[in-house]
Amino acid sequence: MDQEIVEEILHLKKQKNAIILAHNYQREEIQNIADFVGDSLELSRTAAEVKCDVIVFCGVHFMAETAAILNPEKTVLLPEIDAGCPMADMIDGEKLKKWASQYPNTPVVSYVNTTAEVKALSYVCCTSANAPQIVKTIPFSKVLFVPDKNLAFWVMRNVPEKEVIPWDGFCPTHHMIKKEDVLRAKKQYPNALVVVHPECRPEVIELAQHVASTSGMVRFAKSSTAKEFIIGTEVGLIYRLKKENPDKAFYPLKKTMICPNMKVTTLESVLVALREMKYVVKVPEDIRIRAKEAVDRMFEFYKPSSK
Repeated sequence: MDQEIVEEILHLKKQKNAIILAHNYQREEIQNIADFVGDSLELSRTAAEVKCDVIVFCGVHFMAETAAILNPEKTVLLPEIDAGCPMADMIDGEKLKKWASQYPNTPVVSYVNTTAEVKALSYVCCTSANAPQIVKTIPFSKVLFVPDKNLAFWVMRNVPEKEVIPWDGFCPTHHMIKKEDVLRAKKQYPNALVVVHPECRPEVIELAQHVASTSGMVRFAKSSTAKEFIIGTEVGLIYRLKKENPDKAFYPLKKTMICPNMKVTTLESVLVALREMKYVVKVPEDIRIRAKEAVDRMFEFYKPSSK
């Protein structure tokens, strides 16, 4: 049955000149049918560079919004329209305006894991990989950082010369990990390197040998001479890590690190999305233009290393 669905998806994809993007946390079968697998911003930028008419984004709502911000001439489909992000939902435009009004002339740095509305009210966006560099580079000594306080703490650790005021938000999947969980995993796998996401608590990051975004973890696993890794992020990434590094072992820091929203997309919902052209994600043009300015400014300030 699954093979029949896959074949129909591939047929419709060709017929409608579509590409399928899958986030690193998606189900294995979704990653397998995707044209590109990666983190949210990486995928949106890829979509902007690929000639296609339709983008099927297998992820959550803010990711499809980001794709729509960067690809206004393309149709962006989100197979599961209710796939949201609890962290992104912790702040909206009204809350941000009220909070920012307490800090006049202080720019807002927003994580890409936010709504288009929040991006539109921001000076610049950042990713989990480049947040420290963005804050370090922009010409301000004090910034407001939304929505993830743990990522903000990671920035503070790396950019002590700047004052970072964090919003009290967090990713439930990463925030659930505690110091005791790391110590337990280290005891169980004594030869493994601990690699965690910067959305984790500061005390978890303190115990890690390497801190990286999902794409950073993929690069690190490939380049490292180590053979065993404890992975502190959503368990969906481990499928890709094992697939691309069959000679290495990867263990979840905690097996319950599962984002329910990332698991709702199925082969069936991708098929329906392509067959019925739903659900279309659009961003109002006035919001899109301002949100794109914040994203574009990130690319101006962020100079990736040549590693």
